[in-house]
Amino acid sequence: MNRKAKAGKMDYVALGRSGLKVSRFALGTLTAGNDPQFAQMAGLDADAYRRLFDIAFDHGVNLVDTANMYSFGQAEEITAQALAGRRDDIVLTSKVRMPLGDGPNDGGASRHHILREVENSLRRLRTDHLDLLYTHQWDGLTPVEETLAALDTLVRDGKVRYLGTSNYSAWQLSKTVHTARSLGLTEPVVQQMYYTPEAREIEYEILPAARDLGIGTFVWSPLGEGLLSGKVRRGQETPATTRQGTDWPEPHVTDWERAYSVIETLDGIAQRHGVSVPRVVLAWLLRRPGVTGIVLGARSEDHLRDNLAAGELRLTDQEHETITTVSQLPAYYPWWHRALNASDRPDPAEEPYLAEFAAAARRGS
Repeated sequence: MNRKAKAGKMDYVALGRSGLKVSRFALGTLTAGNDPQFAQMAGLDADAYRRLFDIAFDHGVNLVDTANMYSFGQAEEITAQALAGRRDDIVLTSKVRMPLGDGPNDGGASRHHILREVENSLRRLRTDHLDLLYTHQWDGLTPVEETLAALDTLVRDGKVRYLGTSNYSAWQLSKTVHTARSLGLTEPVVQQMYYTPEAREIEYEILPAARDLGIGTFVWSPLGEGLLSGKVRRGQETPATTRQGTDWPEPHVTDWERAYSVIETLDGIAQRHGVSVPRVVLAWLLRRPGVTGIVLGARSEDHLRDNLAAGELRLTDQEHETITTVSQLPAYYPWWHRALNASDRPDPAEEPYLAEFAAAARRGS
């Protein structure tokens, strides 16, 4: 029997300027598979993912996120096994572009690589189409016209329904969208980006560009790859059983003093509500302007239930502002100049961030 999403438990929003409605939480599958290169984050099999899907779908999640590079195809295979009989009830996404081998055409956003690897993804996922395909990273060598034409072919052939980008800078996103519009090709409707209270760099240009272009934004790794799990603390050794307790190189933290201050603020608010630090992080992100939704990457059923409960946590305006202030990035040029001299005519796409940068500029930070 198919388990259909229960809309009463979940908010659904349009994906960018499209008519597709998706849940504000997606369930990611980075933790599926056992490839040695993904050992610090993966390890779950199809049985484990069936249980995670049960929990997520019962909560109203209708979006499943995977990628061809996760455990080099194993995650897609496990996703297919765990979704058996339920494929039509969910919006299924995957990604293409990252290198899957050492050959000269084993990565990139060329027509050759995209068409070949999407066929491979469809085979592994046991489906005839992807509801959403992300271009996983910019390809600086392939003309964007070639990439868009290949993606448009997939859409016209019915093998992909919607397009997205991931990890693009603002100019790359803008170039992609405007090139697609000028050539009459299918344009992306959503981007997937790294964004946490500790890592807010996309507020400088990327989020305003997305809002201006009508592009939705889903957040990947909202807990900073374990940095904001509640297990990383100032002056304490991080458990070796966590990703941050190993030699894992991400996230790229440039100011650990600031990072620890953010963590301590999150912890204080979590204690006042009697909830976990991750739940506070997710609740803050859900209220951020420009955020369409969040990809959850839970490794256990308890973690997934706790993450999903963030949708019901209501931070006070003061608590939200406290997190925003303690984690505010500097008002670099031209933000400080615009905030101090030209805030009388803000663009709606930038207005919420401009106000925060203006406050930072007044504080001298």
